[in-house]
Amino acid sequence: MLEPTPSRYGDRTLKVEPYGVEPVPDVERHGLPRAQFTLWLGSNLTIADFALGFFPVSLGLSWFWTIVALGVGNLLGAWALAACAGMGPAAGVPQLMISRQLFGRWGGAVPALLNYLSTIGWFSVNNILGALGLQLLDPHWAFWQAAAVLVVVQGMLAIFGHNLIHVYERVMSVVLGILFAVISVLLMLRHSPDRLSFHYGPVPWVPFALVVAAALSYLGSWAPYASDYSRYLPSHVSSGRVRRFSFWGGLVASLWLELVGVGVARASGAAANPIQALHHVSGGFGTVAVIAVILGGTAADALNLYSNALAAGALNIRLPRWSLAVVASIIGLSLSLLGSGRFEQYYDNFLLLLGYWLSPWLGVMLVGWYGRRQARPVPVSVPALVSFAVGLAASIPFMSSVLYTGPVAHRLGGADLTFYVGFLVSAGVYGVWTRAKTSRV
Repeated sequence: MLEPTPSRYGDRTLKVEPYGVEPVPDVERHGLPRAQFTLWLGSNLTIADFALGFFPVSLGLSWFWTIVALGVGNLLGAWALAACAGMGPAAGVPQLMISRQLFGRWGGAVPALLNYLSTIGWFSVNNILGALGLQLLDPHWAFWQAAAVLVVVQGMLAIFGHNLIHVYERVMSVVLGILFAVISVLLMLRHSPDRLSFHYGPVPWVPFALVVAAALSYLGSWAPYASDYSRYLPSHVSSGRVRRFSFWGGLVASLWLELVGVGVARASGAAANPIQALHHVSGGFGTVAVIAVILGGTAADALNLYSNALAAGALNIRLPRWSLAVVASIIGLSLSLLGSGRFEQYYDNFLLLLGYWLSPWLGVMLVGWYGRRQARPVPVSVPALVSFAVGLAASIPFMSSVLYTGPVAHRLGGADLTFYVGFLVSAGVYGVWTRAKTSRV
């Protein structure tokens, strides 16, 4: 009788993860579904979420419609995140390797490349805000020095990998939860209600649609790496529990921090960058608030770097996972330095552009996985790739950004409906094309 293969990783935290994009063996499966809650809570109590709260204020959206828009956007984004996280235990591979099963070995390179670029972009967004925070704590630091220190910390988390990231997010969910709870109470106590509240009024369609799209894009942007952090769970765990814990962890953190950002933007007049505004509004607790946003940035960027390395692996780049994380750190640092001088424009444009590929990919993924479409080991899956391309093409007239505004978006006054059109068209085309194929192999 053969002896079982001993575990090389198991639940050991302070050990560099030996696995990359290959399937996780049964002997290495460990953890509980509830860990998904703390993972997505800790990683979304972050400065990027907080900074998004400045967006509706800059558009002049009232407090009531801001709450509704952020609520709708985050509910949709949390649903996308949870649906993808639920695939991890059964698949045992990263999200983009599941994507490769549906798109084909080479066809899967398209979403893998796009997500490689997205994770690098998100890393730079968080790193810019974290570096600005460090500069507030010590003005003697140059921006490049602050950014480099954060890259080293986040890079080490990504190098050690899955288990250390889960532990770090568990700790951050508690630490950041307490810190941002204090900030929330201070915001309500120190600033008069008339400065934090807006008149109701009729719904302003264009800014409302833009805020929904931005919130959806932020939280939904975790979907292409959701199963990266659930793939080590035993294959027999309930997919529904994984989805529920992921949904609530992401929703609570993201919506909460965005509303804090709205309050700070209103109280400060949105005259400064988000970190300076938070420091000013927090008064004597300004240092605590800045520490919170810096820690939040490291919590999010650990996931961005780790999943970036897995995206590179899905592109068949044959390097160890840890070395790919080092490369991503260097590229992300360079982008941070380039984007630091025009952060608000950099961030808002990035948020909207991000979802343009995400929604048609998600349409194919959800129909393919939960509709149990057949996934044969082919170089290119024509139905998946064409459905993705058709969904992306159909959404072009609905795009609204500084770089391009489509004819439909122009007629709607600049409202961006790209995410919904791309998802529905790609899901519909792929569902009809593959409706006769109902088994996954």
